[in-house]
Amino acid sequence: MEIIPAIDLLGGKVVRLYKGDFNQVTEYPDSPADVARRYNRAGINSLHVVDLDGARTGTAAHLDVITEITSTVGMAVQVGGGIRQIEQARAIIAAGAERVVVGSTAAQDPDTVIGWFGELGPDCVVVGVDVTIEPDADPVVQTHGWTESSNQTLWSLMDKFMDAGAYNFLCTDISRDGTLEGPNMELYAECTRRYPKARVIASGGLSSAAELPALKATGVTSVVTGKALLDGRLTLEEIEQFLQSE
Repeated sequence: MEIIPAIDLLGGKVVRLYKGDFNQVTEYPDSPADVARRYNRAGINSLHVVDLDGARTGTAAHLDVITEITSTVGMAVQVGGGIRQIEQARAIIAAGAERVVVGSTAAQDPDTVIGWFGELGPDCVVVGVDVTIEPDADPVVQTHGWTESSNQTLWSLMDKFMDAGAYNFLCTDISRDGTLEGPNMELYAECTRRYPKARVIASGGLSSAAELPALKATGVTSVVTGKALLDGRLTLEEIEQFLQSE
């Protein structure tokens, strides 16, 4: 299981939101490139970048930051946030990113995103599925920075994309994101049980290294961590120890 640090960008700065709420922002002092360099020096090879301004407006706001990271830091970068046109995906990949994470458009217009596979290839597209979960109900995918419901279940959307040849999925339980309450192990275990050929990236709630073995046991291929790593609750040394023990 790969561990992928997240850098969320708002106004050019590294931030974290609490449950996706733009009114509950924690700002960090280091520049995005400096944070990426610190992770890279620790032996981490991949980075997850979220353009929060793009998620709100649908217009990429941090191509310069992405270019700086990809050109000066030797990491494989995947970028999400407001990617609604293939031209945006092209620009992000041209800036050096290896993959784009497509959420709102994938949920609202899956056929359009499936059409991108012909040009970009399915490996360059990560389908972002951000979900809310009510008791005794299937997870429902949210869009537009988690402010609107797509009225689609997680399973119906994954069915459609898997049938079209997709295999990269970034699954976030919104209720856990930025809370340090622990990942939704049941959600990820169900994802990998239903879709054993999918590459499921877990996101949301990771609070400490102690949760990593249980998360690995769910079958996910990767986990994204943001707040826990930025706040020092999960350390780079602990990540290294976990990876060496695998």
